[in-house]
Amino acid sequence: MYEDKTLVCRDCGQEFVFTAEFYAEKGFQNEPTRCKACRQARKASRPAPGAPRETYTTTCANCGAETTVPFIPKNDRPIYCSECFAAMRR
Repeated sequence: MYEDKTLVCRDCGQEFVFTAEFYAEKGFQNEPTRCKACRQARKASRPAPGAPRETYTTTCANCGAETTVPFIPKNDRPIYCSECFAAMRR
């Protein structure tokens, strides 16, 4: 009923065997797109849950107060402090 397939890893381009029965037993519905080594490397490169995020300091476009954001600020979009952002949402 289950048939193994040879797939190509999207990261390293190496072929790997997709064992359909194993994935069906685990309840996975989609075929993997990365080989085991690339999946492990990707998982290891992610920050641990609960780890502090890197923040960037910028100036609020509305009130001019200094604020921090969890993304790299770009000049093409305004950035607001928490208070101004909450006021705009109301």
